[in-house]
Amino acid sequence: MRICSIASGSSGNCIYVGSDNTHVIIDAGISGRRIEKGLNELGLTASDLSGILITHEHSDHIASIGVMARKYGLPMYATGGTIKGIMNQKYLGNVDRSLFVEIRADNDFLIDDLHVRPIEVSHDALEPVAYRIEHGDRAVGVCTDLGTYTDRIIEGFSGVDALFIEANHDVNMLQVGRYPYRLKQRILSDKGHLSNENCGRLLCRLLHDDMKSITLAHLSAENNLAELAYEAVRLEIMMDEGEYSPSDFDIRVAKRSETSQCVTI
Repeated sequence: MRICSIASGSSGNCIYVGSDNTHVIIDAGISGRRIEKGLNELGLTASDLSGILITHEHSDHIASIGVMARKYGLPMYATGGTIKGIMNQKYLGNVDRSLFVEIRADNDFLIDDLHVRPIEVSHDALEPVAYRIEHGDRAVGVCTDLGTYTDRIIEGFSGVDALFIEANHDVNMLQVGRYPYRLKQRILSDKGHLSNENCGRLLCRLLHDDMKSITLAHLSAENNLAELAYEAVRLEIMMDEGEYSPSDFDIRVAKRSETSQCVTI
C-alpha cells in the first residue's frame, strides 16, 4: 500500500493512495496536467485511477474536478453536501452529475480492494469529511481541513500505519500577518484549520508503536513554514506525558507544489 502527496497546501491539494491493483486520488485541487505529471512520477497515469475521493467543495480541493470528469469519466466519491457545493461552482464547467457516488460519514465502502471510511470533520464547508483507507491489515489516514478535533476523529484514525495530518498555520504568523481580521478569525475557529500546535496535540493522541510515517500537510503559504510546523509538532510530542519521543517516528512535511516522497507500508 502506498500514499503520496502530489500537492499539499493552501493553494491546492491532491493525495495519491493505492494498492498494487487499485489507485485513487483524494481531492483534485490542482490542474489536471499537474495531477497527471504527479501520477506519471509514481509510474501511473490518470487512466489507472479507480476514482476520486473528495473531502469538500473548496477550490483548493476541487479545482480540476470538471476537467478530470470530462476527460476520464472517473467515479467521484463525495457527501451529498459536497456534491451540491460542487454542482453550484460555475467555474468548473459542465460536470456530469451521474459520475458522483454519494457517500456518508461513518458509512464504509469499497473501491475494488480498498476499504474506505469517510470521517466527519469540523470545517466551514457543507458536509466535509476526512478519509481512512485500508488494504488488508494496513491503514492510512488523510486528516486535513479541520478546525478542531473530537473523540470521533481520534477513534477514526486510531491505529493507522501512515497519517497525513494538517499543520496549517503558525498562530503568531497568522495574527501579525496581512490577512483581514475576519479571515484570521475564520482560520482560528473550530470551523477553520489546525495550527501547528493543535496538530501536534492531536498527533499525540494517535501515536502508537507501529506507526510507520507521519506527514504534516496543508501548510498555509502565507502563515506557516515547513521548519516551523516540523519543530512545533516535535515539541508537542516532547512535552506530552506519553511514552514517545519525536525521534521514534518518521515525521516529514508534504511539499506544496511537487510530488513528495512516497510512503510504502
